Amino acid sequence: MSRGPLVRPMRAADTSKQMTRMLSIITLALLAGACATRGGSIPQPFPRPGRDAAAARTVPNAGRTADTYAITATALNLRGTPFVDGGTSPTGFDCSGFTSYVFRQHGVELPRLAAAQYHVGRRVDPDHIAPGDLLFFTTVAPGASHVALAIGGDEFVHAPSERGQVRVERLGSSYWSKRFLGARRIVDAAR
Repeated sequence: MSRGPLVRPMRAADTSKQMTRMLSIITLALLAGACATRGGSIPQPFPRPGRDAAAARTVPNAGRTADTYAITATALNLRGTPFVDGGTSPTGFDCSGFTSYVFRQHGVELPRLAAAQYHVGRRVDPDHIAPGDLLFFTTVAPGASHVALAIGGDEFVHAPSERGQVRVERLGSSYWSKRFLGARRIVDAAR
């Protein structure tokens, strides 16, 4: 007696996982084609007066709670992604494209540029930096010209210079400690 293939009924949890996986794949596919370096657009490194000022002051989801460890896990899973000037997708990131992408995966919208991200959330004392906080540095120009994501302890993950890729570094290193500008908390840790 031959039995056909065993088919088990799907549980709600299975359906939910499949939907989440499918939405993630669709989102990645859409974002892969949305890199700012394609289609002739030229990335702007700093906010322009008037046009970007409102975005620098408001973030729709700022102050909400989120799983900051899930946010840092998302960031760490992107290690090795190449730096792409103006990049905003897993095919390539610049620093603020990386942080805005990571937070967007958790339902938090950030302004696109590092200088604008520096004005959202709330200031964090350097002695109280926690995973999920944004770290800002003065690198290529005065003010917040580079942004990274704190992952705990003395470490952060970021999309560095044109010859780099998403990687983990230490805030206490001689290069980064001299250029550290401040930290901002975008979301509070969910308890």
